[in-house]
Amino acid sequence: MATTVRRRLVGKDIECEIASETASETATSREPSPDNQQRGVTSTFKVIHKRPKTRKRKTTAIFLLGSLFGIIAAGFFAKSNDLIDLPLPELKELSVDSLFEVLPAGFVKEMRDLMNGERDLIESDDAFSVGMKMRAEGLSADHPIVMIPGVISTGLESWSTSELSLPYFRKRLWGSWTMMRALVMDKEAWKRHIMLDKTTGLDPPGIKLRAAQGFDATDFFITGYWIWNKILENLASLGYDPTNSYTAAYDWRLAYANLEVRDHYFSRLKSYIEQAVFIHKKKVVLTSHSMGSQVLFYFFHWVASEKGGQGGQDWVERHVDSWINISGCMLGAVKDVTAILSGEMRDTAQMNAFAVYGLEKFLSKEERAEIFRAMPGISSMLPMDGNAVWGELDWAPDDQPGQGHSYGSLLNFRAGQNVSTTPDRNFTIEDAMDYILDTTDDWYRDQVKGSYSHGVAKTRAEVEANENDPRKWINPLETRLPLAPSLKVYCFYGVGKPTERAYFYRAPDPGTTTHLKMTIDTTLTQGHIDHGVILGEGDGTVNLMSLGYMCNKGWKMKRYNPAGSKITVVEMPHEPERFNPRGGPNTADHVDILGRQNLNEYILRVAAGQGDTIEDYIASNILEYVEKVKIHEE
Repeated sequence: MATTVRRRLVGKDIECEIASETASETATSREPSPDNQQRGVTSTFKVIHKRPKTRKRKTTAIFLLGSLFGIIAAGFFAKSNDLIDLPLPELKELSVDSLFEVLPAGFVKEMRDLMNGERDLIESDDAFSVGMKMRAEGLSADHPIVMIPGVISTGLESWSTSELSLPYFRKRLWGSWTMMRALVMDKEAWKRHIMLDKTTGLDPPGIKLRAAQGFDATDFFITGYWIWNKILENLASLGYDPTNSYTAAYDWRLAYANLEVRDHYFSRLKSYIEQAVFIHKKKVVLTSHSMGSQVLFYFFHWVASEKGGQGGQDWVERHVDSWINISGCMLGAVKDVTAILSGEMRDTAQMNAFAVYGLEKFLSKEERAEIFRAMPGISSMLPMDGNAVWGELDWAPDDQPGQGHSYGSLLNFRAGQNVSTTPDRNFTIEDAMDYILDTTDDWYRDQVKGSYSHGVAKTRAEVEANENDPRKWINPLETRLPLAPSLKVYCFYGVGKPTERAYFYRAPDPGTTTHLKMTIDTTLTQGHIDHGVILGEGDGTVNLMSLGYMCNKGWKMKRYNPAGSKITVVEMPHEPERFNPRGGPNTADHVDILGRQNLNEYILRVAAGQGDTIEDYIASNILEYVEKVKIHEE
């Protein structure tokens, strides 16, 4: 079958990595795989517990805020004529060949192999195979489907006609070549556009960035780097098109309440769902990824509340058949702490010296921290629910037997530093959150405290009272699922990819001009510490405790799921193909999982009204961990 696949530029976002992981493996007998369960085949599955070695990854590259890597990678992926018609003459002179001359030969070869392999995969006809297979089995489009993307995957385009913005009118300043050009040629103007007003959390004067709309908003980040495109292809194979499917893109920089204040996002989402139910006489399937799951959870409260959509407590029951929660960071992500604190994360800590130099020249750690703080939506992913979930200094529910350093000690400082800017003790997650709010500017503290809550509701009465407090609507351990007994919740997430869980910090280098009080101690590599980063379990971006706690325990408690909505959990082990740049059909990486074969199968089954054929499948030790969390039934 001949296909035409649209192309954009290769890129990466905060949710994703290109990494070559090495691991030691221990195998344990487990249940049959979800694929074989679906086909009625009995087999033995072995779960692989991966522990990374301490050596550097072979190739560490990051596409953080359109850094140098993005420009180089785009050149690799583009056809020769893609680079001819660039509107800025300065970039015509910035040839990829000239960049190659100053790059290490090994780096160049690895990037060529990576991008050539990615291009071949995108152009293959296999992209529609899952949908074709499901259609051959007799499945077809049934429920209307709405997709809510994750953080940073939606393009942002300028709609301002101010003098500063006119050159960028209706051009994407996030997720396009325009972003690259603006960052290279006029970084300060780009920063002024991408950062929200620090006082209001809304548009700065004279600036108007809005989320791109439609399927184009999220199918690719930039050309060649797909996000939702494979899911869209397979849905189309089953009979979906713009009349029965919809992408609810949003400006991920905004605090959730401001999504409604500025963009009327939740009102428009409510209206579309109601219209779809009216036209098709079927309840909708809602599919969310990563931060999109938090946005949707907030929407469930907003739509029912008198302070929001005023739809009544039975609105979800009347309009929503299923919620497909893909890699939802329901309790936040540890890496968000370091992004806000010092503009760093594992990706930056483990880069080689050349990459660090390039990134720092484009966007320093201090600049990155400032940008992240000026995007209150990013702070929605700060870890929630404190030490009860994430552990104390000497204990955490996901600690391993014989582990020398507890994950509960989140931020650590080597003794004897004798520097006044670094604390004299280690921090738990609660300590780290207090430190961030105590040491950042008032405007940031006011934005976070006015938008979000990070506690735990211990009684059903407290949970019900929190339905009247919009700050708590994001937190599933302070509020509840909708009063929708027929709602079906499917939790699909990846496991088995090392994910940052704790850090070592130090004072900035002497003589460094920075207002940051501390930075990741990248000089420390010993034992289980790799460049100041300690790894745990997860999908490479979101920690297992955040991915799995609510699905496996929290929503089994009466106060958090009073209507008894059915929860189905399928964990997907990370089993990437060695030479596939995106991991292949069995990847479980946080972003690349959207192209995973059996995930696409499950999405199509739920949309086709066959979700009841999907069975629970647990591959990790999450059931053991959740029982150790210090949150209990009344």
